[in-house]
Amino acid sequence: QVQLVESGGGLVQAGGSLRLSCAASRNIFSINFMSWYRRAPGKERELVATITSGGITDYADSVKGRFTISRDNAKNKLNLQMTNLKPEDTAAYYCKAVLGPTIWAPGSWGQGTQVTVSS
Repeated sequence: QVQLVESGGGLVQAGGSLRLSCAASRNIFSINFMSWYRRAPGKERELVATITSGGITDYADSVKGRFTISRDNAKNKLNLQMTNLKPEDTAAYYCKAVLGPTIWAPGSWGQGTQVTVSS
């Protein structure tokens, strides 16, 4: 088990940038998958970005070229750099850590941080 705490959310104008962080309670070096999800009001939860323990990344089509996921193993942090934000990026953002063999395995979740993009 790992406890996760997100930070960095806030209110930003369209076209602006935000950097989200997710602090883990333990060393993340061996965590197979770390991901960012988001849930907008009235919508299903969406997988935004994933990074493996080996540094392989994957993104939802809606954020490719605008968001960058990274992990800082020395600081036990997962980051999400978001640029050129759009109103449709407004959502609560959650990080997830999966020790299991696939990204869809049960894992640990943070409490979320709200991102609001105004037009």
